[in-house]
Formats: sequence, C-alpha cells, structure tokens
Amino acid sequence: MPPNEKEINNNLFDQLSIVERFEDALNLGETEARKEIERIKKEINRKLYQKLPLISE
Repeated sequence: MPPNEKEINNNLFDQLSIVERFEDALNLGETEARKEIERIKKEINRKLYQKLPLISE
C-alpha cells in the first residue's frame, strides 16, 4: 500500500530533524558529532524494529 501524505510528511520532518542535529553537533566538534550520530542510529533502530499498534477499523 502506498504511503499517504501524512506518513510522507512525518518521514520528511524526521529527516530534517536529523540533519539539524548533525549541524548542531558539527558546531560542537568531531567528537560530539560522532556521539550524536550514534544516538541517531540507536533511535532509528528503535523505530525500525518497534511493533506498530493494532488498529481496528
């Protein structure tokens, strides 16, 4: 099933947030940028493997 507009917008907002966090971390230095990258990887993995709620229609 193709994603609806709301799902697409949510994905784009998530991507924009990640880019902004990278920019902020880069301003703090390489070590902080690497730490932020690791945090983001963990968050993405949690979202990737979470169980979606059951929706009854």
